[in-house]
Amino acid sequence: MNLPSPQKEIYAKERFTALEAQRLAQEIAFGPVVFQVSRLMVKFGVFELLAKNNEGLSLQEVATHTGLSIYAAQVLLESSLTIGTIMHKDDKFFIAKAGWFLINDPMARVNMEFNHDVNYLGLFDLEKALLHGKPEGLKVFGDWPTIYEGLSQLPGQVQKSWFGFDHFYSDHSFDDALPIVFADRPKTLLDVGGNTGRWSQRCVAYDSEVSVTIMDLPQQLALMREQIKDHPDARRIHGHGVNLLDREVPFPKPFDAIWMSQFLDCFSEEEVTSILSRAARSMTPSSRLYIMETFWDRQKYETASYCLTQISLYFTAMANGNSKMYHSDDMERCVRAAGLKVEEIFDGLGFGHSIMKCKILTY
Repeated sequence: MNLPSPQKEIYAKERFTALEAQRLAQEIAFGPVVFQVSRLMVKFGVFELLAKNNEGLSLQEVATHTGLSIYAAQVLLESSLTIGTIMHKDDKFFIAKAGWFLINDPMARVNMEFNHDVNYLGLFDLEKALLHGKPEGLKVFGDWPTIYEGLSQLPGQVQKSWFGFDHFYSDHSFDDALPIVFADRPKTLLDVGGNTGRWSQRCVAYDSEVSVTIMDLPQQLALMREQIKDHPDARRIHGHGVNLLDREVPFPKPFDAIWMSQFLDCFSEEEVTSILSRAARSMTPSSRLYIMETFWDRQKYETASYCLTQISLYFTAMANGNSKMYHSDDMERCVRAAGLKVEEIFDGLGFGHSIMKCKILTY
């Protein structure tokens, strides 16, 4: 496994003193408690209240302003104090840097809501998911083989957090991705796993001549059609309903560009290779395939790599049981096995996305 700097240096040696490691071990042991306390400090407005009162607030004042009982406020504040999200001085509580980030960093908020609403209950069955290769935690919501078949039937808040998470990461990269994909002026584009059509809508708005076809599950296309019905260029967005896990399902052709954004991380390496192989068979020498993913080894900051490797366990327990956030070497291996070649890689798009621009191998 190849790692760039600074990850290579960080992961090659012990990062903690004995006391720091002991503390980390206890933070892990109490992880579920720490998560829920911190989430409720956000939900009940305690962090925000402290952030607005630089002079600090007493326990009684926190309870009064939030409507919490003295007991509820006290246990939350005492827990948060030892977590490190707040501080205490002269009988007053103050917000600390970590608490500030929990209310002001949009990524932290999105990740917290996603983990609470989508993952929290199902992660109890992570062990079974790892042993069986199936998303055993998904049964808390319904009896589907993967979460994708059940997206339209998830409880409202769960669905909101799932799409909020998905859109947050993808939408922030679209502005950077559009010039890359349209540098070759494609007239036809196949949006594979296009979900609710957010990328396709951006494409037809960006280029007045392009025609986009979304290739996805039929139930996803129904959601997409509802989402784009009022878009002024909806007539240039089409649907092609298939089950991409069916190895006999070919890709439609010909398309100048094939787009896969946050899509291949939904599949195992074997499935990724199958999908890319079928895509390759539909391509001509002038076609290009664009894979946009948040590869955990190509992140500028180690914190992003940390988040992405934790997100992999969502796929294990909840989504499908066999996919992950990929290392770029693993994805490139699948690309080569499918008869394709990575022509160029673009890094640093949005919140840590990369694009692999691929063409078919010619001999």
